[in-house]
Amino acid sequence: MTNPLGEFEVLMLLGVLRLGDDAMPSAVRTEIEGRAGRAVQRGAIYVTLDRLEAKGLLASRVTDAGGSGSQPRRAYRVTPRGMHALRRALKEVERMRAGLKSVLFERE
Repeated sequence: MTNPLGEFEVLMLLGVLRLGDDAMPSAVRTEIEGRAGRAVQRGAIYVTLDRLEAKGLLASRVTDAGGSGSQPRRAYRVTPRGMHALRRALKEVERMRAGLKSVLFERE
């Protein structure tokens, strides 16, 4: 059994999953900021990507940056283990949310 995922880890995995097998850190940041509507520090992206990769939830590969003198870049993808952890985390949230629609979404 793996440790539970934190909220930002879930957002990161969802961002990588949305972008496909060649998700670049800057694109993941843009995806989270655009969809979740929250500012994300550049450093937080890299630290979290590294942590998720160390846990085996993400895998990365070095890509050719395309031009001479360009730095190679890392592209990320969600691993099968990452998919399992993500599904589990989302199911946990859904079970806790069940039956609270009227409380969570009542009009003020």
